[in-house]
Amino acid sequence: MSEENQSHKMGIGLSLAALAAAAAGAYYLYGSDKAATNRKQVKSWMLKMKAEVMDEVENIKDLSQEAYDKAIDKVSEKYAVLKNIDKDELKALAQRMKFHWKEIKDDIDETVGKEMKKAEKRE
Repeated sequence: MSEENQSHKMGIGLSLAALAAAAAGAYYLYGSDKAATNRKQVKSWMLKMKAEVMDEVENIKDLSQEAYDKAIDKVSEKYAVLKNIDKDELKALAQRMKFHWKEIKDDIDETVGKEMKKAEKRE
C-alpha cells in the first residue's frame, strides 16, 4: 500500500472518529426517545464536557466501546473535582453517553462502509 494511500485511509479514520462524536451528541439531543427532555436538562458544563469527549474521541485511531468509555471516564474525572457540578448529574451524564455506544457504532459502521467504497473507487 502506498504511503499516500495509507495517509488517505488514516484521514478517513480520523474523520470517522469525529463523525462518531458528533453522532453521539446529535443522537442524545435529537434522536433518542427522551430527546426533548435531554435538551431541557443540558447545562453549559454538560455541553462543554460532551465537546471535550468529542475531542478525545477524535484522537482515537481505532474507536471501540472500551476506548469510547475510557474517553468519557477521562473527561468525567476532570469535571468531578469542580465544586459547582452535582456528582450525581455528572455520573448520570457519563452513563447516558456510554449507553448510546450501539447507535454510535452503527453510524460508524455505515459511514466506514461508504467511505471505504469511495476510497476503493479512487484506487
